[in-house]
Amino acid sequence: MDLQLDGKVAVITGSSRGLGLASARALVSEGARVCICARGAERLAAAVAELRAEAGSDDAVIGVEADLNTTSGVDTIIDHAVANYGGIDILVNNVGKAGGGDLLETTDPEWQAALDATLYPAIRASRLAVPHMRAHGGGVIIMIASIWGRESGGRMTYNAVKAAEISLAKSLAGQLAKDNIRVNSVAPGSISFPGGSWANRQAADPEGMAAFVDRELPFGRFGRAEEVGDVVTFLASPRASWISGACVTVDGGQSRSLF
Repeated sequence: MDLQLDGKVAVITGSSRGLGLASARALVSEGARVCICARGAERLAAAVAELRAEAGSDDAVIGVEADLNTTSGVDTIIDHAVANYGGIDILVNNVGKAGGGDLLETTDPEWQAALDATLYPAIRASRLAVPHMRAHGGGVIIMIASIWGRESGGRMTYNAVKAAEISLAKSLAGQLAKDNIRVNSVAPGSISFPGGSWANRQAADPEGMAAFVDRELPFGRFGRAEEVGDVVTFLASPRASWISGACVTVDGGQSRSLF
């Protein structure tokens, strides 16, 4: 299937590894030009080199070192994408993390850090990207949320910010339909990739993780980053032209929500 993404410009936040890198790889394979970003220069440079080699073109990928917890960091990646590629067609809001414990243990700074690392970058990047999408006659925004934004589970702060991203996507879908801008969220389940939290847990506690897989994951394995990246790429394409305001679960049957 031709996803009709040749020449489209995509910005992916938090994209030097994991789900962001997998999304970038899938988009590049369909002919898109991609702007990726990260705080770590070394890992970012390696990701750019990897993607350029796969694309067979240095022009296919640019990397921007930026801290998206800050307003200036978000400005930087959007500005670089526009300066290099002349606009933005696709925005994948992937960056995010959250700490803390239960209600009494979690401090205000930890709550603020969860918002600063996850929700606010998605708001700011979307706000900056929309005028460029309007100038191109439309576009796509995708939030990488989580099954723990759809139902209770995981860390409390993570639960809250991922639910907020799903809600934000739904709200923006209604606001931006008139501009031919589609907005969706993707809710991955437990995905293991090198350097990720699940891979680290597997290395630290293989028996405990084997029990977790047996108990929680119906297919008997963790999900793979490329399985999420492929869904992101389809949603970013004109082939998904009638999908907006949706939250697409990619979890191998892990979650228990009916919706």
